[in-house]
Amino acid sequence: MTIHQLLKHYWGYSQFRPLQEDIISAVLAGHDTLALLPTGGGKSICFQVPALALEGLCIVVSPLIALMKDQVEQLKKRSIRADAIFSGMTQREIDRVLDNAVFGGLKFLYVSPERLQTELFKERAKRMKVGLLAIDEAHCISQWGYDFRPPYLEIAAFRELLPNVPCIALTATATPEVRQDIQDKLQFRNSKVFQKSFSRPNLSYSVLYEENKDVKLIDILSKVQGTAVVYVQSRRRAKQVADLLLQNRISADFYHAGLSHPERNQKQDAWIQNKTRVIVATNAFGMGIDKPDVRLVVHLDLPNSLEAYYQEAGRAGRDEKKAYAVVLYNHEDTQRLLDSVEAAYPSPEILRHTYQLLANYYNLAVGSGQGAAYDFDITHFQKNFQLEALTTFNALKQLEQEGFIQLSDGFYSPSKLFFIVNNADLYAFQIANAKLDPLIKTLLRVYGGELFNGFYKIDENLLARHLNTSTEIVKKQLEFLHQSSIVSYSPQKEKPQLTFTMPRMKADELPIDIQTLEKFKERDKEKVNSVITYIRHTQRCRTQQLLAYFGEITDDTCGVCDVCIQEKKAKKAQQNSYLPQIKLLLQAQAQDIRTLIQNLNPTDKQKAIQEVQILVNSGEILQQSNGELVWAVS
Repeated sequence: MTIHQLLKHYWGYSQFRPLQEDIISAVLAGHDTLALLPTGGGKSICFQVPALALEGLCIVVSPLIALMKDQVEQLKKRSIRADAIFSGMTQREIDRVLDNAVFGGLKFLYVSPERLQTELFKERAKRMKVGLLAIDEAHCISQWGYDFRPPYLEIAAFRELLPNVPCIALTATATPEVRQDIQDKLQFRNSKVFQKSFSRPNLSYSVLYEENKDVKLIDILSKVQGTAVVYVQSRRRAKQVADLLLQNRISADFYHAGLSHPERNQKQDAWIQNKTRVIVATNAFGMGIDKPDVRLVVHLDLPNSLEAYYQEAGRAGRDEKKAYAVVLYNHEDTQRLLDSVEAAYPSPEILRHTYQLLANYYNLAVGSGQGAAYDFDITHFQKNFQLEALTTFNALKQLEQEGFIQLSDGFYSPSKLFFIVNNADLYAFQIANAKLDPLIKTLLRVYGGELFNGFYKIDENLLARHLNTSTEIVKKQLEFLHQSSIVSYSPQKEKPQLTFTMPRMKADELPIDIQTLEKFKERDKEKVNSVITYIRHTQRCRTQQLLAYFGEITDDTCGVCDVCIQEKKAKKAQQNSYLPQIKLLLQAQAQDIRTLIQNLNPTDKQKAIQEVQILVNSGEILQQSNGELVWAVS
C-alpha cells in the first residue's frame, strides 16, 4: 500500500496533517530525520506509517512504560502487530517477545533506552530484520534539554549494530541548541529537520499574580467548565489541593509517582472517562495520555523550564477547541524556583566532604574499593555524620553524575506507606493489637500526619533503631498492618546499593569537573530565569514569548492571551475616550465646563466630566480666574 492507503486503511484518515507527509517521505528516502511537532500534533503517525511501508521491524525507544503500553494498545486495536519490553516482565515473557521480533511476528517493538544496553537485547537485535529506528521524546538525549536521561546517550552505540537503518527522532519541545544536540548525539547522517510551528491558536495563555492562589483556582474552575489538570510541585500539595476542591464540591483526585501502579491507573482512567473532572498532579502525570477534550491546565506552582511548561500546558485543547492554560504565582514562588537550582548543585567543597565521609563510613583506604558495592542506608549515613538531608541527597547525585560512585535503583525508590483508616479506626486497632501499638506510635512520631495524606517515604532501619528491634521484625509488622488494611505499604524492591566505580581517592584530589558543573548550573538558572521573565513580561503576547524561546520569531499576536486581551481593552477604552474632542474644543477657544459639555454632546455625560477632571488634575487643562478652561499643552 502507498502511505495514503496505509493512513486510510489503519487510521481512517483521508489526508495527512501539515508536515506529516514531508516527514514520512524523508524517512522513506533513507534520511535520518528530526521531527518537531507540538503536543497533539500527530508525532506517532510520522514513524508508524513509514515503518508499515518499509520491510522489517520498527524498534521504538520510549522513556515511559505508560507511553509504551498505550501506543502498543492503540496499534493492536488497528490489527498491527506490536509489543513492548519493560521492567517487571519475567525472563520467559521477554524471550517470547524477542523471538517474535526475530522471527517476524512483530512490526513494532517498544523498548526503554536502558534495554538497548543489555547484552541479551544487543545479541537478539543482530538477528532482527530492522527497517526503522524511532526515538520518541528525543529531547531526553540532550544535556541542554529539560529532561535529560543518560541512557539515551547509548543509542548512538546501538545504531552501530544497524548501520544502514534510518533513524527518526521525535519531540514536542526543543530549543535550537537542543535540536542540534539531538542530531549530534544520535550521529545523524544525511539529516532532515522538520518543525511545525509551536503556535496553538486555540489555546489562551494567562499569567496571574495571586497572593491566595487556592481561592483563585476555585474561582477559575467555577468559570471554565470541563476537564482540567492542576500541576503542583510536591506530592503532599497534590493531595491537599485535591481535598480543597472536593470540599468545594468540585470533582477532583490527586496523582503522583509515589502511588502504586494500580492506584495510578485507576485515578488516570477515572479522569480519562470523565468520572473525575480535575486531576491535581505533579509532573509525573500527562506524558502519553491522549485525552483531547481537556479545557483547562492550571500551574499552581511554577515549572522549572519553559519546555516543561509548554509540554504540560499543551495538554489542554488537543481537540483544537478553545482551551485555557493559566499560571498562578506570587513572589515566594519565584524565589523558591531560584533556590531549587542552588540546592541542586552543592559546592565542590561539599562534594569532596561527602566523598570523604563515604570513605570513612566504609573504612576505605586510599587506592582501594574499585567496584566494591555496599548496602547504603542514607538515613543512617546522614544521622551518623549529622548531615542535612537535601544537600546530602544532591551531593550523592552529583558524585554519581561525575562517575565516582553508582547508586542502585533502590536508592531512588525507597519504601512507602500511608494510613488508609481514620484516627478513630486506627485507635480501635491499637487497643485490639497491643503488640503493634509501639510501631504505630513510632510511625506517627517520626513521620507525623503526612502518613494520612498519601504515600510517604519511610525507612524500616530507622524505625527498627527507634524500637530497639530488628529491621526484619519491623518489615513483618508493617506487612501485617498492610494485610489488615490499616496501611498501604509498598516495600523497597531491593536494598539500596552504593558502588565505588573507581579506586578511592584523596578527597582534596578528587577530579571534579567544576567547569561542567558550573555550565549545567548556569543552564538550569537560565531556564528558571526564562520562566520568571515569561511570567513577569506583561507587554508582549504570551504565544510570541514562547515561540521566541523555541527559536520561532513572529510579528503575529495570538489575540487570546492575557496580554493581548488587556491590550484590546486598553484600545477600546482609548477609542471610547472623549479626550481628542475635549482637546480640539479647548484648543479652538476657552470655555466653561457647562459650555464644553454642551459642545461635546456626549452619550455618557458623567464619563466626559470625569475625563475633564482627570485632565485638570494632570495639568493638561488649566482653569482661568474667570472659570473658563483652556488647553495648556502645546
